[in-house]
Amino acid sequence: MQNILENIKNVFTEEAKALLFVREKINENFVKAVDLIFSSNGKVVVSGIGKSGLIGRKISATLNSTGTYSIFLHPVEAMHGDLGILKKEDVFIGLSNSGETSELNIILASVKRAGCQIISFTGNLDSTLANQSDIVIDTGVEKEACPLNLAPTSSTTALLCAGDALASALILKKGFQKEDFKKFHPGGLLGKRLSMKVEELMNPFEKTPVASENSDLLIALKILDKKSLGAVFIVGENNKLKGVITDGDIRRIIVEGKINLNHSVKEYMTKKPFQTIYGSPVYDALNLMELNQITVLPVVDHLGSVVGILHLHDILGKGELKFSGQ
Repeated sequence: MQNILENIKNVFTEEAKALLFVREKINENFVKAVDLIFSSNGKVVVSGIGKSGLIGRKISATLNSTGTYSIFLHPVEAMHGDLGILKKEDVFIGLSNSGETSELNIILASVKRAGCQIISFTGNLDSTLANQSDIVIDTGVEKEACPLNLAPTSSTTALLCAGDALASALILKKGFQKEDFKKFHPGGLLGKRLSMKVEELMNPFEKTPVASENSDLLIALKILDKKSLGAVFIVGENNKLKGVITDGDIRRIIVEGKINLNHSVKEYMTKKPFQTIYGSPVYDALNLMELNQITVLPVVDHLGSVVGILHLHDILGKGELKFSGQ
């Protein structure tokens, strides 16, 4: 019993030592990472696999709850289409103690092609991950708290602490207040909905207002009116999304006197509309709606084909959520 108790206490001691060890290595690179994220107009995309991936999910969640928009991207899912969520204004954070995690490193070239800058949290400054990064944060520890020095223990604790330090620094940088924190923690139904995937809340394809790109405006308006979801999606072959016509668009063209019901929908649709990808988190879609002041999004698969429609009411629960403070 005594040996077990000593071992338990030793884990606390070793991990505390590891944190102090990493603390002494923190330098201006960390400040640069904070400044990069602060000045970015995009989101923070955190990625890692295994234990690092689990820590990455927590880091992403902490960033979100403290006012820094973030998502977690699983490296394997990224290789199968989820890289489509990356925008050039995003900041990518790669997590790997060894810096040689093949599943993570294989997507780095694609991340760079997307235009994202890369921050790495790694214990190996000579690794592939470090060499491919714009900013490297050294989170390496002397040893693991595991008695075999094998299981990720001290290294994951250091990684977790580094993520907390990043979020904390951004809180100060942004002037984030208690009132702001409450806004990001409404709890209850909204919290549950935001943690879901878009396909869990969207209207399926059979309920989605779609019109062929070869249709005239009258046909599109009839579909828009029948479905009553505020928009009709214009599609081509294999339901590939070509454009969108909204209720607002119709009002504008009527006021401008430009409407002709016999003309092609191509004359009136918004080309390259905002969209969300099947499998994306709901909070990603909500942020897109908020930033662009829209209430409806086409949901497309990784080939760009329409598979459903997501409305702001679907996210908010159509009256189920109350924001009266009661």
